[in-house]
Amino acid sequence: MVAFGKKLKERQIQEWRGYYINYKLMKKKVKQYAHQIEIGSLDRRHVLKDFSRMLDIQIETIVLFLLEQQGLLASRIAKLGEQQDSLQEQPDISKLSDLREAYREVGRDLLKLLFFVEMNAIGLRKILKKFDKRFGYRFTDYYVRTRANHPYSQLQQVFKHVGLGAVVGAISRNLADLQDRQGSYLSIYDEAALPLQDSVIVSIKAAVDRLTHSTNFLDFLARHAFIMQDELPTPTEDYEDDQRYHFMSLLLNLANTFLYMVNTYIIVPTADDYSLSLGAAATVCGIVIGAMAVAQIFSSVYFSAWSNKSYFKPLIFSSIVLVVGNTLYALAYNMNSIAVLLIGRLFCGLGSARAVNRRYISDCVPLKIRMQASAGFVSASALGMACGPALGGLLQIDFTIHGITFNQNTLPGWIMAVAWLVYLVWLWIAFKEPSRETEEQHTPQAPNDDQIDDGALEDGLAQPLLLGSEKTQEDEDGDQECDGSEEPPEESRQPAASIASAYRLLTPSVKVQLLIYFMLKYVMEILLSESSVITTYYFSWSTSTVAVFLACLGLTVLPVNIAVGSYFSNMFEDRQMLLASEILVCVGILLSFHVIGNYTVPQYVCSGLIVFVSAEVLEGVNLSLLSRVMSSRLSRGTYNGGLLSTEAGTIARVIADATITVAGFLGESRLLNLTLIPSLLICISSIILTCRTYNSLY
Repeated sequence: MVAFGKKLKERQIQEWRGYYINYKLMKKKVKQYAHQIEIGSLDRRHVLKDFSRMLDIQIETIVLFLLEQQGLLASRIAKLGEQQDSLQEQPDISKLSDLREAYREVGRDLLKLLFFVEMNAIGLRKILKKFDKRFGYRFTDYYVRTRANHPYSQLQQVFKHVGLGAVVGAISRNLADLQDRQGSYLSIYDEAALPLQDSVIVSIKAAVDRLTHSTNFLDFLARHAFIMQDELPTPTEDYEDDQRYHFMSLLLNLANTFLYMVNTYIIVPTADDYSLSLGAAATVCGIVIGAMAVAQIFSSVYFSAWSNKSYFKPLIFSSIVLVVGNTLYALAYNMNSIAVLLIGRLFCGLGSARAVNRRYISDCVPLKIRMQASAGFVSASALGMACGPALGGLLQIDFTIHGITFNQNTLPGWIMAVAWLVYLVWLWIAFKEPSRETEEQHTPQAPNDDQIDDGALEDGLAQPLLLGSEKTQEDEDGDQECDGSEEPPEESRQPAASIASAYRLLTPSVKVQLLIYFMLKYVMEILLSESSVITTYYFSWSTSTVAVFLACLGLTVLPVNIAVGSYFSNMFEDRQMLLASEILVCVGILLSFHVIGNYTVPQYVCSGLIVFVSAEVLEGVNLSLLSRVMSSRLSRGTYNGGLLSTEAGTIARVIADATITVAGFLGESRLLNLTLIPSLLICISSIILTCRTYNSLY
């Protein structure tokens, strides 16, 4: 990834060169401050004051130029409006066509201005991050809080861009009015759903939406997938993405995600019965369920590495291993072997290709639809999570063919073996391996009056204008302490070479968020994996009743994310929702304990629902934050951010399932409370660390 200073120099609009943030100068200034503090010639208070003043001057230059350009655009629109009024009295088709083109020209100039704002915003964010990282301050929070909320704030002009919004509205309305509406007198204000066919309007709308970083369900769900990407792709990269994209291959990738989640949860309602039928304790279901997660810890690494070279081969291998694993799981009943049962589940875990699924979307899906594909990944996972237990509960039959038993214990294995076999055939026929030819080097050109890199613009505008305090702790992402004319060291832009080097790229706040992810996965695994044993012991629930309960929990995933992504995230900060959902998880755990009296169904169901829904909210918000603050060096390579989060969650599941099995040796009557105690302790620890981390930022 090219250093930002170099990108800024190459992509800035030449005639506006003097109005961009002087990123090169500010980098040198930060380096100079560090040296002066080291030798004792400057104190820290002087550094803060001087750097604040320098930023104020830089922002003032940007904002005054922005206002000047907005005024010029407004003046041009006003003159075009006068022409439009005169043409309404005496319509002239050729003049109407010229007028539309004139509005489009203003729109293209507006896109240039949006590009200008975006580049300066990224530069400001990066220099604040660099300052915080070099001096260990939380200067960004102080600076943004004091400047953004002041009545004379110039930073507000960049945050709210009210003037730009007015220009956007004027261009959109007038171009829409000039379109052929087939006799309709409706305006964009009367009916918001009126189609705006002009490509300039579409580009402007997308740019403004991204500039404001508006939160919606699709964007929130896409971040939930935790598929990271580099900033500011070049036009060459966009073209290569389009060339590599194949819809059927993407569909097969999502089908793999869905089937794997079904495979994971289809045995949960019957795992305890299966263990009992093989002569083991019911609580051995923790080992049976967790065996898949144990193997996934290792499979995630080699599948991630394999996806550097191919997508087709690891998916083929995954399908074959899953066919074998599910077949062994089903045959364990007739072989009366708990060992074969566990080996079958280990094989299923070794076939986990979720690292490939994420990597395919990140590398091979064009940027313009990557958000939809990421949301599809989450939806497929949620649907599989709900369908797995539901399907397991429906298989209430018992018959034998040629000495092979088909019942509620073995049918999940047989059903999934057949499903993976069908998927394997479909994969072999329809999957298209994307090209991996060596990329040619192209020197990016600065945008000019006739051409704006819309892909780069829209991707860059996806970054918040000024990230909050949690975002300032990103590590260096290829932007080295060198002047803008020099290429930074190549290794500084390379992906992490090992798990250890990837871990070293994590800042303290990111580590806390990974701990939160560990906690919520641990708590959810305890709830789901022991549900069959707990409900059988306390309420004598049948397998089908357990399956319905688990399916209902799984079905809450998408509605909860719709509510959070569409409403709550627009009313509350991510950090507020993060802490609130952690506290609710803690409350749900406390309500789950069996202390005195009879343990009732309403208590179990309500507490379980609180825990599960709160954990789902927490997962979405936490991954949304992580996707914005984790190092961009972890967006590619074997040891990427997706792998780190997957490993954290998988290890949590393994430990949770082991906890269930160990606690089970002390008796089913003690299982509930013994497994809830570590859940509560981990949850309280994560709340304390969250408070400390984010309170220290203010």
